Amino acid sequence: MALRRLEVVPGDHFPAYVVWELTLRCDQPCRHCGSRAGAARPEELTTAEALGVVEQLAAMRAREVVLIGGEAYLHEGFLEIIRALKAAGIRPEMTTGGRGITPAIARSMKEAGLWNISVSVDGLQPAHDLIRKAPGSHAGAIAALGHLRAAGLRIGANTNINRVNAPDLEDLYELLKAAGVRVWQVQITAPLGRAADRPAMLLQPYDFLDVIPRVAALKERAFADGILMMPGNNLGYFGPEEGLLRSLHEGGRDHWQGCHAGRLILGIESDGGVKGCPSLQPAYIGGNLRERSLKEIWDKAPELAFTRARTVDDLWGFCRTCPFAEVCLGGCSFTAHSILGRPGNNPYCHFRARHHAAQGKRERMVPGAAAGGDPFDHGLFELVVEDADADEPTPRAPAHELVQLTRRPRRS
Repeated sequence: MALRRLEVVPGDHFPAYVVWELTLRCDQPCRHCGSRAGAARPEELTTAEALGVVEQLAAMRAREVVLIGGEAYLHEGFLEIIRALKAAGIRPEMTTGGRGITPAIARSMKEAGLWNISVSVDGLQPAHDLIRKAPGSHAGAIAALGHLRAAGLRIGANTNINRVNAPDLEDLYELLKAAGVRVWQVQITAPLGRAADRPAMLLQPYDFLDVIPRVAALKERAFADGILMMPGNNLGYFGPEEGLLRSLHEGGRDHWQGCHAGRLILGIESDGGVKGCPSLQPAYIGGNLRERSLKEIWDKAPELAFTRARTVDDLWGFCRTCPFAEVCLGGCSFTAHSILGRPGNNPYCHFRARHHAAQGKRERMVPGAAAGGDPFDHGLFELVVEDADADEPTPRAPAHELVQLTRRPRRS
């Protein structure tokens, strides 16, 4: 994933940063996969159709396109699409699990014009392989980093933080540094897709009290080591480390400025569905590129425009009363929706966890309705406010497959 800050110009909404799912085919059956990737979607865009989309993206002033899947390299035309993006003046990038990347594939991506590639590494070997439900996956990801680096590509890594791998963060940093990673993006595993089926692996809101300061400490180390470490859109929010977490440079004072979905971010699904963020649920698909142009969908579909007019009046629950409400506007939209069924109230928030802790309380997410089994679906959770030292209930099924490695984040 690209980590450059997107500059917000009031009223100037265009798809600067695009995440494009080329295919839902995948070579790993990951337990936390939001899109439930594995088999291709019915009626995925052909290479010829995808090249037409590249032309539309260029006309819409797209700056960066991150190719994802499933696995983007399993799309027969992925190299041709990379070449077309570069020729159109758009920076082509990729996020991958890396399992199928050989030295030859790495060289072919470099020759096609790929600018940057991020490999998903979700912990040390035991946690990573358990999360990805694929023995040997961790070794494959680390090998892929070596092949890509040898091919001359700029390499990065990305990590979804949850209760399985949170204890690994410091050791994982050292592993990625040794592998030559220069960019590391960390985000929170949200209860989306298969992760919604496994509530025991998810962080509880009060786990942020441990995880966020540790991420901030690692970022300080990363600055010293010449590595750029940045949070994803659903990690952080207005704790004392916010400026450090969000800034691209040491000593910066950047901060979260609200959800960019449909303002500067665009998601494209492999069958042509368009939404304002690649992780948003199906209800946010504003149209299909086989039926309408990208410009028409971007300009006219209300499903993409919902953040452009968002105000504090759209917030509810704790977020409506928060002193940062007008700036934050409820944090990450898809994460809030995946927990409570609609955006505007987001318990995955460091400020919020600190607020409750100061009162001797904490919020706990209790699973309610289950997810239905479709890509980017979600269940529903209830929030319980309880004493901070309350005993934690035993995880319910089907979490048994993760119990062996699911541990509460360690306290610093």
